[in-house]
Amino acid sequence: MGHKKLIRFEAISTFKNVLQHPKDMKNNWHSYFGNDNPIILELACGKGEYSVNLGRHNKCTNYIGIDIKGNRIYSGAKIALEENLNNVAFLRIYIGNITEYFGKNEVDEIWIIFPDPFLRESRSKNRLTHPRFLHLYQQILKPGGKINLKTDSRELYDFTKETIAEQGCIVHEDIQDIYGKGKATGPLAIQTYYEKMHLADNRLINFISFSLPDGPITLPERFIKEETDDAVAGGD
Repeated sequence: MGHKKLIRFEAISTFKNVLQHPKDMKNNWHSYFGNDNPIILELACGKGEYSVNLGRHNKCTNYIGIDIKGNRIYSGAKIALEENLNNVAFLRIYIGNITEYFGKNEVDEIWIIFPDPFLRESRSKNRLTHPRFLHLYQQILKPGGKINLKTDSRELYDFTKETIAEQGCIVHEDIQDIYGKGKATGPLAIQTYYEKMHLADNRLINFISFSLPDGPITLPERFIKEETDDAVAGGD
């Protein structure tokens, strides 16, 4: 690990707005924030640009940026501390363990901003809109809670549309090329470090917002073989 990363890891251990694999937080987030305001998650938050910017403009909502990479979390957490954004916190965990940290109906909304699309088909189970992740979200989201995906990856966008159609999800908004259609307003106008790079490379930015069905999330037949192969191989 580089010297700069080590410094950042040491720093976030002292930040009051960063929790690293905390115990006993499930069903206790309103107590942590000291209010009953809605709780919105930013998954794979990286530097936390969305959490910080949304927190600046919506002081009556609590935001939690989630990532496993502490050196990235450092950037957003430091800004939130400097600006006294008491409605913004960061959680360092693996997203696959998210149900260990949030209880039923504890989360109001989820943002997924430019996640790794895991383009190799053999790694599709790691996509944050894969049914196995939707199953986890269903255990913590309030009924009707929105999941918002913003991505430059057409592959991930198409995969998500196919997945939510299979699961019977409700689509609230579906925009291809948000800038070309003049839809980059409000929360969609927030630009992360990676988004600026994608735009400079003339990539199209897509957005889809949906909520999960009342019934349980199921694993479609097309994914059953990958799960079986993974179990045989001893994967997670």
